[in-house]
Amino acid sequence: MAFLRTLFWIALTVIIVVFSVRNWVPVPVNLFGDTVVETKLPMLLLIGFLIGFVPLYAWHRAVKWRHDRKLSAIERGPVITPPAPPATTSSPNSDPFQAD
Repeated sequence: MAFLRTLFWIALTVIIVVFSVRNWVPVPVNLFGDTVVETKLPMLLLIGFLIGFVPLYAWHRAVKWRHDRKLSAIERGPVITPPAPPATTSSPNSDPFQAD
């Protein structure tokens, strides 16, 4: 299985490198006002990918961390203390449920 995973990542890397080399052309990007920035197409695609990926990945890691903390707290279990014995202030012969 590790071989297939490695083969997949190598194939994906080759595809990305070939795409980047064949599309290494400057692309004008209009920012605000009259500001124009020329950047290469692969860099523009990488920046767009990261803008979409990083916030969602951070959200995923935060949720996973929270769930892991809850699960470890459940696995530890609550600390159960034995109940205190009831305090008796009345005489042992007086039963409130006994009829007179």
